[in-house]
Amino acid sequence: MLDHQTTPTPGSDPSPLPGHHFDFLVIGSGPAGRRAAIQAAKLGKNVLLIERGRRVGGVSVHTGTIPSKTLRETALNLSGWRERGFYGRAYRAKQDLSAEDLRARLRITLKHEVEVLEHQFARNQVRTMRGEATFVDDKTVSVVNDDGEATKVSADFILISVGTIPFRPDYIPFDGATVFDSDDIVELPRVPRSITVIGAGVIGVEYATIFNALDVAVTLVEPRNSMLDFIDKELMEDFTFQLRDRGMQLRFGVKVESVSTDGKGCLVTLEDGRKIRTEKVLFAAGRVGATKSLGLETCGLTYDHRGRIQVDPKTLQTSVPHIYAAGDVIGFPSLASTSMEQGRVAACHAFNAASYVPPEYFPYGIYAVPEISTVGMTEAEVKERGIRYECGIARFRETSRGHIMGIDRGMLKMLFSLKTRRLLGCHIVGEGATELIHIGQAVLNLKGTLDYFVENTFNYPTLAEAYKIAALDAWNRMGAA
Repeated sequence: MLDHQTTPTPGSDPSPLPGHHFDFLVIGSGPAGRRAAIQAAKLGKNVLLIERGRRVGGVSVHTGTIPSKTLRETALNLSGWRERGFYGRAYRAKQDLSAEDLRARLRITLKHEVEVLEHQFARNQVRTMRGEATFVDDKTVSVVNDDGEATKVSADFILISVGTIPFRPDYIPFDGATVFDSDDIVELPRVPRSITVIGAGVIGVEYATIFNALDVAVTLVEPRNSMLDFIDKELMEDFTFQLRDRGMQLRFGVKVESVSTDGKGCLVTLEDGRKIRTEKVLFAAGRVGATKSLGLETCGLTYDHRGRIQVDPKTLQTSVPHIYAAGDVIGFPSLASTSMEQGRVAACHAFNAASYVPPEYFPYGIYAVPEISTVGMTEAEVKERGIRYECGIARFRETSRGHIMGIDRGMLKMLFSLKTRRLLGCHIVGEGATELIHIGQAVLNLKGTLDYFVENTFNYPTLAEAYKIAALDAWNRMGAA
């Protein structure tokens, strides 16, 4: 029975609604699903959230966003990475760093994240149900639990927020021991001496740089001639220089022909004939929507070759108006932050609640070592639009806080319109980039100008002072023009 599989809210009636019918049904408890469920509940609706995992949170909490960022923070702290600017590259905060050292902090973090989510659901009277959901028709799903028992539930509106799973091609011999995907890499049994990372997208770059910070010999392989093409080119030049300077091997413009394993580790053969031998391999070349088991055909929905569902970008409605989809399952930009907002917008639209139109620009955060964050137009995009512009650059080593922290790399770049002096784009690579970007984001979306940065006072010493340095750099150039 449903009342035995759902989590009752303290102080509420634990019995199911007549006929197991709800106002809003959410499939998946990742960023989009949790935000949508809570938003609908705050609108006074009866909400059921279905999660197939052992605990709520989805990939974001258990294998994706939170684990990778926790691993990054732990690696930087225990390895002494942040202090090497003062004490040299040989400095280590902890010798013989083990995988267990990394997982200890991860377990604490994940436990806290799940407890916070469960409390939020309970406080907002969102019922949760564990099991695999499959559509019976456009308003009904069958939920099968671990014992094989099926329960049918229905709703006026349904949100699909099942997220993604790693793309696992047949020619890669995944075994969870020597060859990993981007989900099971968090269960790495020990820190290897060397690793090949296949795929220089956001996930691949993040893990490659984290392992590099742990003094693992890293080779990054990418079939394209570049990486992270949506990032400003000048930033990527700085970032790439840092990776090469740290000894990371970059193999761009070549595809992987085969991966094999033996008692000595892994052998990666490239199409150009070169071979790479490392202890471990991480395949991180893309993810696909976890839509295959949903039975979408029963309600007239389809998904593309990467498992993604097409929606109206403004309302998040699918081709079936009362069924919505949000988060990574709809594709780009596949960010936890944008997924949360998509879930909220979908719930508001379903119940005709007031919902503002999100600002034009949102930030991207790449938690590599060093961090990269960007908002607005890149220099290439500004040129394509034919906008007359000037740019200003600040190096973190130019700031007093940078010297105090031992930072000798990193930069902040801003683009301004020569005609209106408005900020067009802000791009940062270096320590704290994902935090610092929000200053630029606020000014950009509020249509602020160069004068804001020149005329305002920033705390001293801070890395944020780089905004004034970059603005003055642009101001000097604009004055000369």
